[in-house]
Amino acid sequence: MNKLIYKGALAVAVTIVSLNASAEAIVTFAHPANMADVPRSVIDRENMEWHFSEHFANLSKQLPAGQNLKVEMLDIDLAGDEFPRVAIRDVRVLKGRADWPRLHLRYTIEQDGKAVRTGEAKLSNPNYLMGINRYPHEMYSHEKQMVEDWWRKEVMAAH
Repeated sequence: MNKLIYKGALAVAVTIVSLNASAEAIVTFAHPANMADVPRSVIDRENMEWHFSEHFANLSKQLPAGQNLKVEMLDIDLAGDEFPRVAIRDVRVLKGRADWPRLHLRYTIEQDGKAVRTGEAKLSNPNYLMGINRYPHEMYSHEKQMVEDWWRKEVMAAH
């Protein structure tokens, strides 16, 4: 009997995951070498792109079933300032002054291949070192928190 209940619960959990798995996020970066402030090395820049792509993929799971998200990152100015320290790795210093994160993006939410919502956003957070950050131990934590705040207020509020 317990095995049957366990298998039933597992089947429901797999079904719920597969319903949310249909949500997709496609993130592109328009000319990252020309952006205001991105990592200089190709490997670090690709790592940054992966972090942003994963973050948008996680947020897109909140969309209604059948909807997909497309984001084009137009400009990125990361929190803090980067200083060359050694040839191996640069250091990013957060001072809380005029070094706050800024993102410029264009987004589309599609359902069945048709745009149901489009927009362009210029995000910035001059108070990025104050308040609660849900990502304190992650790379690009201030940018992720800023995106999540925008997502909740602008995108999810419309659904």
